[in-house]
Amino acid sequence: MGYPIDIREQDGLRTLRFESSCVQGAMRVERPWDLELEYTQLMMAALLLRTESDFPRKVLLIGLGAGSLPKFLYRHCPQAQLTVVEIVPEVVAAARQHFCLPDDAARLGVVTGDGVEFMRSSGDSYDLIVVDGFNEHAHPGELNRLPFYRDCRSRLTAQGLLVTNLIGLSQRYKGGLAYIEQAFEGRAASFPRCHSGNSIAVATAGATVEITLDDLELRARTLAERTGLDLRPVVDKMRADRHWSDGKLRI
Repeated sequence: MGYPIDIREQDGLRTLRFESSCVQGAMRVERPWDLELEYTQLMMAALLLRTESDFPRKVLLIGLGAGSLPKFLYRHCPQAQLTVVEIVPEVVAAARQHFCLPDDAARLGVVTGDGVEFMRSSGDSYDLIVVDGFNEHAHPGELNRLPFYRDCRSRLTAQGLLVTNLIGLSQRYKGGLAYIEQAFEGRAASFPRCHSGNSIAVATAGATVEITLDDLELRARTLAERTGLDLRPVVDKMRADRHWSDGKLRI
């Protein structure tokens, strides 16, 4: 499998696309470690849901794109060992050549292969599984199926979290979240939708996540001070959403 890779740069923003269609990743050239796209920022809200200072220690990312998420975790979670699975070899080459993906096999391993097959056959467990894989039509395909989410659940540690980008499902978005809810026996939630249309879901099968929005905001402030990523606007959106009317996130 392979797609023509289109690298563009305008006003200091470098993007990766498949066949000149949807943006698959972006990097601000002067700030290569930052998360440029809103949905990637929101996916890192998973870091707010556990309190351990060394969380996460082992991370699996399905889908590489421009490498924004693994780069952020590599820089700001130095205790973490990262594994990225990417099905398109050309994407791996582009991330290394054009998007500053670190060449550090000891901390950041890259596997060229199918994420579904990797998850099915892997015997490892992870504190954080990040699913952000799409085809040239911006659709997750087999990454949005009940068996895959069940495999994800079986690979999580007691503190483990799954965070998933559900863009591309259009009216089937609820179906995507429903698969996750079924695989995790209801222990899933979705953050407020991004302006881009991306919806980010998070789930766990281990230790309960129960945090007030006030405490979530405090953790967001700490994360902003440490990394420069400010997720407090997300908490503000949650306060305004009747889904969080009790002022808590609980999964």
